[in-house]
Amino acid sequence: MSGDDGVSAAGEKPVPPAAAGRVPARAPRRARPPARRHALRLVVGVLLLGVLAAAGGITMFAMPGRSHRGELAPLTAAERLLEERLRAHVEALAGQIGARSTARSAGLRQAEEYVATTFRELGHDVRADTYVADGLEVKNLEVGVSGRDRPEEIVLVGAHYDAYLLGPGANDNGSGVAALLELARESRRWRPERTVRLVAFVNEEPPHFATSTMGSRVYARRARARGDRIVAMLALETIGYYSDRPGSQRYPPPFRWFYPDTGNFIGFVGNLGSRSLVRRAVAAFRRHAAFPSEGVAAPGWLTGIGWSDHRSFWEAGYPALMVTDTALFRYGHYHRPTDTPDRLDYASMARVVAGLGRVVEELAGGGR
Repeated sequence: MSGDDGVSAAGEKPVPPAAAGRVPARAPRRARPPARRHALRLVVGVLLLGVLAAAGGITMFAMPGRSHRGELAPLTAAERLLEERLRAHVEALAGQIGARSTARSAGLRQAEEYVATTFRELGHDVRADTYVADGLEVKNLEVGVSGRDRPEEIVLVGAHYDAYLLGPGANDNGSGVAALLELARESRRWRPERTVRLVAFVNEEPPHFATSTMGSRVYARRARARGDRIVAMLALETIGYYSDRPGSQRYPPPFRWFYPDTGNFIGFVGNLGSRSLVRRAVAAFRRHAAFPSEGVAAPGWLTGIGWSDHRSFWEAGYPALMVTDTALFRYGHYHRPTDTPDRLDYASMARVVAGLGRVVEELAGGGR
C-alpha cells in the first residue's frame, strides 16, 4: 500500500518492472517519516485556523471609525433638557406604572396609553397594530415620518414597552421606550429621503419572547406579508446603565477577548447578515457622538446576539440590530425588582440618544 505521497510501505518509491536490473540515474527519494508528516500537517492546520480566526474576527469585530476615549464633555443645554425628559419617561413607566405585562394587564394598558398619548402630544398620528395574546387585545404602536424621495424604503426604530413579570423594568426597557419617545420628538425636524417608522412593541419579555405572541414577531411577519421594504431596523434595548469602573463589563465567550472590561460604552449588535447595517450605524454614531461605542456582527445563535426585537426582523428577512448597554453582562439589576429608575445614568443616556438621532437621520438619508 502506498502512502499519501506515493511511497511504499517500506519507505521507498516502487521501481517500474521495465526498469528492473538497471541502476537508476539517481537514488530513490526517501519518504518523510510519518511523525514529520503529521507534524507538518498540524502546523499547516494551526496556521490555517489562525488565518480563518483572524478573518472571522475582522468580519465580526472590526468597525469603522474610533470609539471615544477620555473625559466626556459637559452636557449641552439641549442635552440637559433631553436628560430631564428621559428621566421623566422612565419614572412614569417604571415608577408610577411599574409592572406591565399580560400577567399585569392593568399596568400594560397604562403603559400603552402613556406611549400613545405622548406620541399624540408630539403631533404624531398613532397607528395601532392589534392582536390577541393570553386572551387580551394587545397593541404595537407606530408613528412615522414619510420619506421625500424614497418613501417605499423604511428605516424602523423600535423598543418594547412591557416589562419582565412583576419587575418595574426601568432599564429593561423603560430606557429604550424613553429614547423612542424622544426620537419621536426629534423626528418632527427631520426631512428624510426614506420613511422613518418609530414603533413601541408589546410582549418582548418571556413568556412571549420568540413565540407567535411576541409583538415584534407579529409586526415583522405582517410587514413581510404586506411587502414592506424595511432597509434597516434598530431595536433600543436597555440603554441606561454605564460604569467607569474597571471590571464592570462581562461577556460570554468569545467576546471577552475583543472588547473592553469597563462598561462605559453603548453597543451595536447584529448578526452576520446585518453586518453592513451595524458598520454604518457605528460609523454614524462615532461621527456625531463623543461617547464610547462598540459594535459586533456575529452569528445570531451566539449568546446574547439575538436577545431583543431585532431577532424578529432577521426571521422576516430584514437587516436589523440591537442598541444596548449589554444588559445582564453589566447591569446587576436586570430582570429584578431592583431595576428601578434611580439606578440609571440619565446624562449618559442623553448623550447616547442624541447620537442615535443622528444615526437614524443618516440611515434615512436626509437632513433637518
